[in-house]
Amino acid sequence: MQRRIFLKWSSLFGAAGLIPTKSLLAENSAPKINKENDRDYWVWLLDKIATPVLSNISKGELRKNMDLQVSPQWGNANKDVAYLEAFGRLIAGMAPWFNLPEDNTAEGKIRKRLHEQTLQGIANGFDPQNPDYFCWAGHASSQPLVDAAYVAHAFIRAPKTLWEPLSETTKKQVIHEFVGLRQIKPGENNWVLFAAMVESFLLSIGIDIDAQRIDHGIDAINGWYLGDGWYADGKYFHFDHYNSYVIHPMLLDVLRINVDKGRRTKAELDLALKRMKRSAQIQERYISPEGTYPVIGRSSTYRIAAFQGLAQMALEDELTTEIEPAQVRCALTAVMKRIFIPSTFTPKGWLRLGFVGDKQINIADSYSNTGSMYISSLAFLPLGLPASHKFWSGPFTDWTSRKAWSGQVFNIDHGI
Repeated sequence: MQRRIFLKWSSLFGAAGLIPTKSLLAENSAPKINKENDRDYWVWLLDKIATPVLSNISKGELRKNMDLQVSPQWGNANKDVAYLEAFGRLIAGMAPWFNLPEDNTAEGKIRKRLHEQTLQGIANGFDPQNPDYFCWAGHASSQPLVDAAYVAHAFIRAPKTLWEPLSETTKKQVIHEFVGLRQIKPGENNWVLFAAMVESFLLSIGIDIDAQRIDHGIDAINGWYLGDGWYADGKYFHFDHYNSYVIHPMLLDVLRINVDKGRRTKAELDLALKRMKRSAQIQERYISPEGTYPVIGRSSTYRIAAFQGLAQMALEDELTTEIEPAQVRCALTAVMKRIFIPSTFTPKGWLRLGFVGDKQINIADSYSNTGSMYISSLAFLPLGLPASHKFWSGPFTDWTSRKAWSGQVFNIDHGI
């Protein structure tokens, strides 16, 4: 079955001329990769998604060359936010992969190229003299708080490879812009975690913080817990994927920093992890035998970012005991191959607004733009595991819904 799925996907891309016949990206002299292997496919796909953003920003040409689309409902909002959105969201998902040691494999060469471009992109995006200087606070938009939080999350996930290598000048520029975001008051919803994430990163590097922005974020989210791994997003419950886009992963990592610094309790952290593990358990069951999942709620254009929580629990070896890591790999691979068909990308390789293909721009929310789409990288967190890890080395394994709908034995489910 896995072989047949791959062949169908491969023929689609081959027909569109999007898979180079000699190498992963022959125009970049990139090494050849075997896309029948799940890990190699993930690397190939992440490279395809990331390269338009990272290659351009590393040259100070992201604003110049981004194939910028905005929602039909966009209105008069500031389009300049798109560039920080694309970069911040993208690197938040790539960060654990950059933690792997350098090597001379095909994957290692791709990772090194993208890592170097990311470091240069950080320097360019925070430099007021660079053409790709990001839209920060004071630019008639509160959106920079959101995507600075994803940059901060990338730093937290990969401090030794994304923060420490930066020049002292760039570090000072990052701190300056992050501190300046304090003028943006977050809404009383998942946005409280964006403020908490930025401040928690500053805390982690020894900068004076606005403690209220951290503590209000944690306390508000905890107060919105509903049960069985679900948080409301503010006063009311929204049946969507924001528990995974934002809430569980950011709450967990914010708490880790604050517990480490003695500001919050280990009991809070343990409870947040327990709830996140349950949420990931539910997410694994979302994935149908065919590699589809419920397209519900706002921000459906964020695609596989819906599985950030599951991906992070796999990365951290925190899956519940009945879930084999390999079944998560196989399930997520199936989803990727359903979503990232040739027409999900523009002719120049940028992600389109929509879900699958090129005819769904109508589902883009009023705040959606091309940059927003790069939050899809959050499902790629398990690339931070070495190829020898059982997530990658385990044989093809049916996930829960494939077992259930094919008459196999599968595990009973209970809430917490």
